[in-house]
Amino acid sequence: MTDQEQRLRIAVQKKGQLADKSLQLFEQAGLKITRGANDLLYRAENFPADFLRVRDDDIPQFVASGACALGIVGENVLEEDLPQLQAAAVEVARPLGFGQCTLKIAVPNEMAYNNAQDLSGMSIATSYPVLLKKYLDDKNVAASVVEMSGAVEVAPRLNVADVICDLVSTGQTLAANGLRAVDTVMNSEAVLIRHTGEKTLYPEDLIARLLRRIDGVLATRETKYIMMNAPEAALDEIIEILPGAGSPTVTPLAGEPGQVAIHAVCQESVFWETLERLKAAGSSAILVLPIEKMML
Repeated sequence: MTDQEQRLRIAVQKKGQLADKSLQLFEQAGLKITRGANDLLYRAENFPADFLRVRDDDIPQFVASGACALGIVGENVLEEDLPQLQAAAVEVARPLGFGQCTLKIAVPNEMAYNNAQDLSGMSIATSYPVLLKKYLDDKNVAASVVEMSGAVEVAPRLNVADVICDLVSTGQTLAANGLRAVDTVMNSEAVLIRHTGEKTLYPEDLIARLLRRIDGVLATRETKYIMMNAPEAALDEIIEILPGAGSPTVTPLAGEPGQVAIHAVCQESVFWETLERLKAAGSSAILVLPIEKMML
């Protein structure tokens, strides 16, 4: 195997919602990415990985074919493309917790709507015909699907379709076109996908190293390190209050009998209400610190 083959190739979106966040994830995992003159391929200086920057619709195919070892793509894009892919050669390695969006049915404001059965006999415009067809089949609804590559929201106004199925974030675009969202077809987020074919050229040890780093980044998103002093007699109550802390480290305070120092990694958000409860239980000198890195 050549040196070039030893480098992981990772597909990321060239532009759009996930482009910056995808590269940021790898940078948080310690990769120093060189953004050179080659707009198609970025290179990590301190880790054997290259980033292929492509259209989001192409990422599942690049990974399924083995051209890339890993890729970051929206679940909605992956699920839409799966029927055309070598599905056995690609899998979701990690949900990433960003890039959330919702694929919804939207109808004209003047249209009465109770449930999916009201779509029977209608035409529905969408850029996601596979996901829409699955939704209609699951609901046992007979409707015609009008496939569009963009500007789906104008379809009812132009009499191209009766209603639409499209990604919705704020709903402002729908409102501007006299539409309202009524049903959810799919909730989506960015996912890290990996090639699972038998003839992959990519070393498993490199993939495992990178996944461990990514797991560490994801684990620190909501995780905080909390320290406090407290009466030893209140220890059980305080541990019960700490959110997702597991088993904290407890050490006696020098020169203060009956007092202990408590250090804990909290896997859930620490709110002001939590600090107030800890204070009421007898804690003092409470510190909450962010965690930059964590190796699980």
